[in-house]
Amino acid sequence: MTSTGPGDVFARIDRGLFEPYGATRPSLRVHVGCRAVLLSPEECRRVLYGPRRDAVQGAAVWRQAVIEARQEPRNVDGGGRLLVVWLALPGLYRNLHRILCLWRVDRADLEAEAVLAVLAALDAADLDGPDTGGRLIKEAVNRMWAYAKRVTREIPVVDIGAFAEARNATAPQEEQPRRPEEWELHITPPPREGLSGCRGARRTRGWLRLDGVGGAGGQGESGDGSETEGGGDANAHGETPWC
Repeated sequence: MTSTGPGDVFARIDRGLFEPYGATRPSLRVHVGCRAVLLSPEECRRVLYGPRRDAVQGAAVWRQAVIEARQEPRNVDGGGRLLVVWLALPGLYRNLHRILCLWRVDRADLEAEAVLAVLAALDAADLDGPDTGGRLIKEAVNRMWAYAKRVTREIPVVDIGAFAEARNATAPQEEQPRRPEEWELHITPPPREGLSGCRGARRTRGWLRLDGVGGAGGQGESGDGSETEGGGDANAHGETPWC
């Protein structure tokens, strides 16, 4: 039998069946032919899954376990239903591990689905039908596969509120949210084309030189009444770019 971790649902069933220590260990009285045999849970498992399993005795074990589980009151945590689930566990491990290898599914949730399926099938089991235990295990296996396929198709949705709260809590100082009166306006000017875009506007010793502007003699007046020079080398007059 494959072992389970201490926090798994199947392991809790193990502890629930055999604890508290010192209590009367559960047993099952199985009728095979004209004789009755008292079997412990471990002996029942050996009959069902051991190398020397007996189909006739195994069917008798399942039938008696289901009968005793159904006789328990629903509002009482008896050992009958727990024993049926415990007997079904070895038939579930192979598919359980196959599902866990194929998909990232929570093991505890998967085991819980299997247990619920066994309990549901227990109430509807046909005691006179063939392979009662096999039908219980089949129901649990089908439910595990259905659950795994369903959860792997689910699309996770981000909690926008929690995401925003976490982001604001870890934002740098310059990114911390500001009060309405503290908002700052930053304007990025369009890219300039360089000095070539300012052709014709230069300042020369307090004079404004406009290239290509003026009369035939190359002189004219600036907008403030000062004269403008035309012709000649701009650097010869000590010009500096105006824009």
